[in-house]
Amino acid sequence: MIIVDRKLEELESAGRPLGVGLVGAGFMGSGIALQLMCFSRGLRLVAIANRTVEKAEAAYRAGGAGEVAHATGQAALDEAILRGQPVVTDDPFLLCESPGIDVIIEVTGHVEYSAGVIAHAIDHGKHVVLMNAELDATVGPILNHRAAKNGVVYTTADGDQPGVIMNLYRYVQGLGFEPVLAGNIKGLQDVRRTPETQQGFAERWGQNVNMVTSFADGTKVSMEMAIVANGTGLRCGKRGMYGPECGHVNDAPALFPHDQLRDGGIVDYVLGAQPSPGVFVIGYHEHPRQQHYMNLYKMGEGPFYVFYTPYHLCHFEAPTTAARAALFGDAALAPMGAPVCDVVATAKRPLQPGETLDGIGGFMTYGQLENTGTTLSERLLPMGLAEGCRVIRPVPMDVVLTYDDVELPPGRLSDRFRVEQEQYFNPAAVAHPAFAAQLPA
Repeated sequence: MIIVDRKLEELESAGRPLGVGLVGAGFMGSGIALQLMCFSRGLRLVAIANRTVEKAEAAYRAGGAGEVAHATGQAALDEAILRGQPVVTDDPFLLCESPGIDVIIEVTGHVEYSAGVIAHAIDHGKHVVLMNAELDATVGPILNHRAAKNGVVYTTADGDQPGVIMNLYRYVQGLGFEPVLAGNIKGLQDVRRTPETQQGFAERWGQNVNMVTSFADGTKVSMEMAIVANGTGLRCGKRGMYGPECGHVNDAPALFPHDQLRDGGIVDYVLGAQPSPGVFVIGYHEHPRQQHYMNLYKMGEGPFYVFYTPYHLCHFEAPTTAARAALFGDAALAPMGAPVCDVVATAKRPLQPGETLDGIGGFMTYGQLENTGTTLSERLLPMGLAEGCRVIRPVPMDVVLTYDDVELPPGRLSDRFRVEQEQYFNPAAVAHPAFAAQLPA
């Protein structure tokens, strides 16, 4: 951030701002639009794509835009960007192909829809910034591999908890500590929460009720910690994580198995801790002289030390990620290679043959973190692919679904990417017949 702000000032002074395209104009997307339009230097929000174009225009209006163009084709979008006129469309692929856009920020929270958009953006040489842990946790490693081949950056956003965790992780690592736990601080975890129980909260804050439900039932934190695991190599200590209750985050080291912390480290969360909301990293240091200094600095006697950030300012920070990607080729958080952890779909209630799963933040399933090796060996169904699957045999409550329990919807791009990911990173793994049967010869 300290380096990025100077470079953005230079671009602003030179009249050469980076062009940013925004996909998604919901609660978080409209906040990013406001930040880009009114409070970000060296960046310009040149186009917004949303399936309901009226919401895209409303996001521009909230930022003080005057005339807003509506584009249904590539030429119209590109011409509007060239003359500096805000432009909206319901076709995100136009943004991916526009020469006036340097970075795409994707903030829809969908998996299938967004998979195609992100792949198209990468294919057309755009850096991509995601506020979409659901997509990233499901097929992020293969999308990042595609991005690297195309010479562009694929990254989670600063401000979202995973991005804040990774910034803190890099800071702790840079000080010479070994990060042994990367964690989230949660105020609520109840796998029985549904859109019905969360409706009032969602209406109060103007948020999507399914997204709010995924916060409450543990799916969201599982998605977030999966992408932290994939970006750091830290693993899952046990299915669903430990998630112990905690008074203050400084007490966290005593609540996790030290043998796992010292054996490669884990991702996890604490429940009810102060300060909240926030994130934390536990760093390990055994040098006696450095331990003496840390004690002097009121950080404790060690060898485990807690570093935390007591806030995450989602839409305020996301534009910084676009600059990091385009100006420095730096990802806030991206998979480091093969997937380490997955989020697996778990029955929120007993499921019966013939039912169609409603997906993330719904009435039927919730997500739990699991190590990828177990996901593959037990043929567990990723939570990001659950929506639209038809149940073909009974699944008891709180049991993790497998591919043998469901039929996948035909023709989904996200399923194809999942196959590609497994074939590339785990060539010894047997391809899932559930996938293979639906792929063209």
